[in-house]
Amino acid sequence: MPISLRVDARALVAVAVMAFGAVALALLLQHGFGYEPCPWCTLQRLIYLLIGLAAALALLLRGARRFALAAAALVPLAAIAGAISAWHQHTVSARSDSCALTFADRLMSALWLPELWPAMFEARARCDEANLPWLGVPFSLWSLAMFVALAVLGLRAFRSRPPTLFLK
Repeated sequence: MPISLRVDARALVAVAVMAFGAVALALLLQHGFGYEPCPWCTLQRLIYLLIGLAAALALLLRGARRFALAAAALVPLAAIAGAISAWHQHTVSARSDSCALTFADRLMSALWLPELWPAMFEARARCDEANLPWLGVPFSLWSLAMFVALAVLGLRAFRSRPPTLFLK
């Protein structure tokens, strides 16, 4: 008997709120308190936005189950990519003097995002400068924890509905 998958709206709402909230917090810390982002920080902002948009799209497409499932599948995949980028930022980039011309810097430049939306995507700090502690924990580890939480919630967004058995 096949098992029918569906998306859990509550999990998707939580994913969208958390992802967009992470970007809002990053912007508040940058523009309100002077915490300038590095290229890996801006790449992670892009990933958070993609996660939030995928969750919102999955919510909007719930009537078209296959499309909703496809959009919801992007959430844990993007969150895993975000976790990898946060881990790389913490273990490699934050320990070097420059993160210019790294994958994050090249990708963001190729997408023209720093030019199109500088307040969101312009990297204004080196990686070793940007990975400051906030509440005693480096930003990259906060981001890593958030991406892991989003991946778990993204996986929980898939609910299986066991087949119904009608006994006579």
